[in-house]
Amino acid sequence: MTAVETLTYPDPADALDLASRNADRGALVTLVGTCTVEYEGRAASSLGLGDRHVMLKPDGAALVHTDEGQQPVNWQPPGCEHSISVDDGSLVVRSTRSTPEELLEVTFETVAHAAAFDVTDSKDLALTGTEADLKDRILDEPGLVESGFTPLATERETPAGAVDIYGEDADGRTTILELKRRRVGPDAVGQLGRYVDALERDLHADTEVRGILVAPSVTDRARQLLAEKGLEFVSLEPP
Repeated sequence: MTAVETLTYPDPADALDLASRNADRGALVTLVGTCTVEYEGRAASSLGLGDRHVMLKPDGAALVHTDEGQQPVNWQPPGCEHSISVDDGSLVVRSTRSTPEELLEVTFETVAHAAAFDVTDSKDLALTGTEADLKDRILDEPGLVESGFTPLATERETPAGAVDIYGEDADGRTTILELKRRRVGPDAVGQLGRYVDALERDLHADTEVRGILVAPSVTDRARQLLAEKGLEFVSLEPP
């Protein structure tokens, strides 16, 4: 790491200068403050005013984190274009993707901290215990999920995305598994719920679709949401 630039409680103009200048030169930019978040694309979402951490990566990825969980609540993948401006006195960060068309817009009421870092990492990550390992473990021994579970397909496409494992339970009911290699929070429950809803729309009206989240553990809030949505959880770790 060769350079670091930081500001604490900057005014919007100073925050704009730091963020736009460093994003343009390929630095990692982070902003912490009170903001709203809007997303439009394959779906739409809106987050009201709250304290969040926004990260803009040199590869075009954009991440919005709250104080819970390891997963961002909103994100854009690598390859997006970042633009930053001051609109009506507020710092506005936009991350735009062209294919498919997606827009993530973060509007800061207050910026508590702005920073930019020159970062490089030439090392490849050596992964052990991946979700692929967890999938292989279940395919080799489906009874680890529950007695009578039969996998029928992997990466089965739905309008909401690809289901990790698609199968049937002992009673012949359609059952889908969403696999996570680490402890997960509410975002994983929402993902599983979207898959279940999409399959129920695609299949005939009488089809009951069970959704099972498979991970080492879940947060209390995730467990509560699973119960509210009629979804299930199985504790299982990658080998």
